[in-house]
Amino acid sequence: MVERLDATFHALADPTRRGMLASLALGEKSIGELAQPYAMSFAGAAKHVHVLERAGLIARRKAGRTQICTLRPEPLAEANQWLQQWARLWNARLDHLEVLLRSIPKGEAQ
Repeated sequence: MVERLDATFHALADPTRRGMLASLALGEKSIGELAQPYAMSFAGAAKHVHVLERAGLIARRKAGRTQICTLRPEPLAEANQWLQQWARLWNARLDHLEVLLRSIPKGEAQ
């Protein structure tokens, strides 16, 4: 799972790839359609698609000469699950800080 998380976060580190994923959340797209908002070549978009595919975030299939990409959300769910452990930790720490701050008499807080 650690290797898959590494690949997921690597793929998500690039704003172009995040944009491509957002586009795919609306439905299947060809590589050309994914490239269009970024004014990049097919080859440039294909490199981004390859990173997303290697991370398991998309699936690619051929329809004639066109390569169609589909979002695969499972790795995002795994990344979210991993991040949630840290959210629970920080929420607990912030709750504890709030209790400590409320215990300080009002005149002493300054």
